[in-house]
Amino acid sequence: MGLKENIKYLFSYKLIGESLIKLNTKKSYKNFKPPKNWRTDILAPPLKTGVFTKEIITRHYLEGRYVNGVKPVAWVTSGAPIEILKALGFYILYPENHGALCGARKVALEISEEAEKRGYSIDICSYARTDIGSTLSKKTPVGRLPKPDLLLCCTNICQTVLYWYRVLAEYYKVPLIVIDTPFVYDEAREHDIEYVKKQLEASIEVSERVAGKSLSFSKLKEVVRLSKMAAELWLEIMNANKNKPAPISVFDQFIHMAPIVEKRGDSETVDFYSKMLDEINDRIKNGIGAVKNERKRVLWDNLPIWYKLKFLSEFLAENGVSVVASTYTNAWGELAPMMDIERPIESMARTYIYPILNRGTGHKLKTMETMVKEFELDGAILHSDRSCKPYSVGQMDQRIKLLNELGVAALLLEADHSDPRAFADEQVISRLKAFVEMMD
Repeated sequence: MGLKENIKYLFSYKLIGESLIKLNTKKSYKNFKPPKNWRTDILAPPLKTGVFTKEIITRHYLEGRYVNGVKPVAWVTSGAPIEILKALGFYILYPENHGALCGARKVALEISEEAEKRGYSIDICSYARTDIGSTLSKKTPVGRLPKPDLLLCCTNICQTVLYWYRVLAEYYKVPLIVIDTPFVYDEAREHDIEYVKKQLEASIEVSERVAGKSLSFSKLKEVVRLSKMAAELWLEIMNANKNKPAPISVFDQFIHMAPIVEKRGDSETVDFYSKMLDEINDRIKNGIGAVKNERKRVLWDNLPIWYKLKFLSEFLAENGVSVVASTYTNAWGELAPMMDIERPIESMARTYIYPILNRGTGHKLKTMETMVKEFELDGAILHSDRSCKPYSVGQMDQRIKLLNELGVAALLLEADHSDPRAFADEQVISRLKAFVEMMD
């Protein structure tokens, strides 16, 4: 670790940057009011605790500008078991979250085209194209991304990440750890869990070598404890939408899920979701719904359409439709009970083999059926995501099952989570109008 880098980190990030961000958050919280373009006629004001979402993520990316040479840096896939790295003091970056940010800021197309110019196909996942495009061109809305010292790829979300991270490993010339998770058709077998556990144990040596220190198992247990607490709080926040009217929209959840992904295992994430849950409970007490005239309640399946969150939120709210449940946001909370603080490695192996994308389509259908009943839903929007084939497979059959067996309106909406070229406004509006009429 260099003296020059440490001085720059302490001065530019800790002393100036972090202090200014916290001061701005304090002012924003004290003088809180909805953005000027917020549709207060159809939507409740945004959550006041949302100012802390912005603070946490802004600080995270600002630290990334100055962290090289101060802390070891790991780039990881979204479903990766990060607790070992967190316990070793790594700064952790999720390229998929950066891709989501690029999508929401509407710069993903420009950046992904940098990858396409160099021969990467438009049919590759738009997160991968955005990340590779950013790596090659250095374009990013967050200023600068830190160079990785280590890459961690877990196959529990898709196989695309394996090839994507091989590209990164070749480009940056850094070690790549691959955690291969057997697909779970029904229930994971004990030798499947043992197979993942052995890979996690083997990863410790590589991670220690890059970090330059040994893993403390007491620290690992503390990180797992904080991960579990944050996931449990996130689950409570989502389950609050079983109330009528629903206090928080899924479109809000898409934004506020960032800390449970980016900062899982940190105490500030637990504090943040505790505050958010308190505010949501206050809304429930006062009968405040995210959509002011909630007439219909809907499920969202698959990733968000990041560049159209506001458009979709307002269109549905104008029609009294509240999107109250999501298989995507639920994925970051539903596995919390599997985390065992006393057996961190084994429980990590079990937890990270069970994400929704590493299970059969029948499991997702059961999850949606449970949500329809527990959240008392009238319909479901299944985002057929051009970029995420594993999440989209089976949706045609799932739609038919929801229609015929549960009697809820179900719409298959074709788009892409980050690439706006796969979204046609007029066609989407027409289909959404028909969907609302179906529920009515």
